[in-house]
Amino acid sequence: MSEKLITNVKMVHPDGRMLEGNIQMEGCRIANVQSDSVEGFTGTIFNGQGLLALPGFIDIHIHGADGSDFMDGTKQSYANISNALPREGTTAFLATTMTQSPEAIRLAVDCGKHFMEEQHPDGAEMLGFHLEGPFINLEQAGAQPADYIRLPSMEMLEQWFGHDLGGLSVVTLAPELDEDFQVTRQLASRNVLVSAGHTNADFMTINEAACHGLSHLTHFGNAMKGLHHREIGTVGAGMLIDDLFCELIADGIHLSEDMIRLMIKTIGPGRMILITDSMRAKGLTDGVYTLGGQEVTVKGSRATLKDGTLAGSVLKMNDALKRLQGIGTVTMPELIALSSANAARRLGVYDRKGSLTEGKDADIVLLDEEFNVVATFCRGRMVYINRALDQSERLRGIE
Repeated sequence: MSEKLITNVKMVHPDGRMLEGNIQMEGCRIANVQSDSVEGFTGTIFNGQGLLALPGFIDIHIHGADGSDFMDGTKQSYANISNALPREGTTAFLATTMTQSPEAIRLAVDCGKHFMEEQHPDGAEMLGFHLEGPFINLEQAGAQPADYIRLPSMEMLEQWFGHDLGGLSVVTLAPELDEDFQVTRQLASRNVLVSAGHTNADFMTINEAACHGLSHLTHFGNAMKGLHHREIGTVGAGMLIDDLFCELIADGIHLSEDMIRLMIKTIGPGRMILITDSMRAKGLTDGVYTLGGQEVTVKGSRATLKDGTLAGSVLKMNDALKRLQGIGTVTMPELIALSSANAARRLGVYDRKGSLTEGKDADIVLLDEEFNVVATFCRGRMVYINRALDQSERLRGIE
């Protein structure tokens, strides 16, 4: 079994203190996290020279990157996205579909299932699917193609994922369209997270849906009924109902910094999850791309349809952390919760991901003081190194 050691890195104690130490890996697992001497170690040593080590990020809502989209329905697209994500520190993800024809969704799901079975060691790990649409409200469609919107249907879900719903982790739907919350109840009973998104539901509807298994809100504040002083809507429900987890796109476009501060104060980092909701243009230059067959123009950090509607993002997870740190109201332990631990717990994989703990997957991201990714380890393999930030070759493995 191959042994590796990352020395001289800063790690975060649960009480917020920064500790300097070493992380030892055996195969794909973390074998030891400690500050002892490395004298006598015979494996490969990487000198971290004071970099910050965090558990690899987990993105539960991402459509694409590096020119590819999961809805392309090809193994190559899945591989391209998986291989691109470690550049931003992401080591695990949910492949997110979007509103399209049943045939297109079926093709994307079938391809993703095959990809999950093969799992390439040189990229981020696919943990399952996030089905965003087609069970949404036309009035809040956003960038989801209106022609393919349908009412929630367990029959369609089983056609795509099988009777056991294999691989399905999250379903975004409009609960006001789910008659008697039948689909919500059945999904929750089968351990699939049900999320309200692209919805016009009022507070009473969200509250009732939460009693039947709704536990999540998709890209909070976007494509949902907003806050009003006589009807607090879906946004108000996220602030008031303690059982709802809220996705956060911290790109400075989908949510203002003041709104993020309000979320942190009222919702709290304990039930917020950072996502990117990124599309295929992430990591590429400005230009014209596609999302769900629609033309999307990317300029700077903004991706929009022809009518100006936001069409996902080009956000990178490390940039989201950088923005949150800049706002100045989130501690380092809270950043870890937002970027990995909360998602791992929600997906039922906290026993192997979400913290730098002995026995867990060696998913580790090393960052400089400005949250730039210097190197990423996926299940014990260094799959990305930023040579421009490692000019002294401090992370060169020394036998």
